[in-house]
Amino acid sequence: MENIINEGLETQTEEWMNAMKSLKLSEQGFFKKLLNQFPDLTTNDLRLCSYLRMNFSTKEIARLLNNSTRAVEISRYRLRKKLNLDHDVNLTEFLISEAISEGK
Repeated sequence: MENIINEGLETQTEEWMNAMKSLKLSEQGFFKKLLNQFPDLTTNDLRLCSYLRMNFSTKEIARLLNNSTRAVEISRYRLRKKLNLDHDVNLTEFLISEAISEGK
C-alpha cells in the first residue's frame, strides 16, 4: 500500500514539475516585458505577478508562500505602488491585460 502511495506522489510531483517548467517558459516573455516597463520589480514581485496572472486568491497565494494573508495583502499594495496603478484599476486584470502581454 505504501509503495502505491509513494508512486502516486512521485507521479504527481513529476507532473507538477513539468507543468511548472511549461509555465516558466510561457511566462518568460511576460516577465521581460514587465521588467522593461517596471525595472524596479523584485523576484518576489514577479512571483506575486505570476500567481495573480493565474488568478490565485490572496488566501491561495498566502498558502503557497507560507505567509499570512495580511503579508500578501501588503505585498499586493506595494506592487500596485510600483506599477503606479490607480485605485480603480484591478491588479489582476492589469497583469492579464493586453497592455502587459503585448508590451504596450
